[in-house]
Amino acid sequence: MDWNRALREQWEFHWQQVRRRLDGLTDEEYFWEPVKGAWNVRPRGTSTAPVQAGAGDFTIDYGFPEPVPAPFTTIAWRLGHVIVGVLAARNAAHFGAPEASYQSWVYASGAAGALEQLQEQLAVWLAGVDKLDLERKAGPAEPYPDAPMADLVLHINRELIHHMSEVCLLRDLYLHTKGTQR
Repeated sequence: MDWNRALREQWEFHWQQVRRRLDGLTDEEYFWEPVKGAWNVRPRGTSTAPVQAGAGDFTIDYGFPEPVPAPFTTIAWRLGHVIVGVLAARNAAHFGAPEASYQSWVYASGAAGALEQLQEQLAVWLAGVDKLDLERKAGPAEPYPDAPMADLVLHINRELIHHMSEVCLLRDLYLHTKGTQR
């Protein structure tokens, strides 16, 4: 059994469906806030969130500790979380990619740029998973350093499937709320 292939293909199967659903994502959808007080990715200096993280012209809304209840998050925020917190930080920790954190990331100024960043980080992650020793310990960069890397890959797959499904649902909500055609 080639477990590296099986783990990679688990995500790739879902990605084939999700990627088509992201075609035509507009900046209006990307930044759309369906509820007041939603966390988003915003031009620097325009956020009212407790924390605004990012190194470029746009920052991601945050709070630490996270408020209860947690604020609703937009497509832009969810993609930012997946790109940086789920993928780029792991790519840096495990596959030799440049260091990445919410504070150091240059967030995309629109949907097209975010989708490019997502594709780039996914490519690094999947190439890394192909060569990964799934039995080695995850190490100090992870919350469970003694867990095998297979556990981390399964966790990342769950995160990707879950968050990207949310993005697709938000696109559906936007379509049915705003009445626009794709």
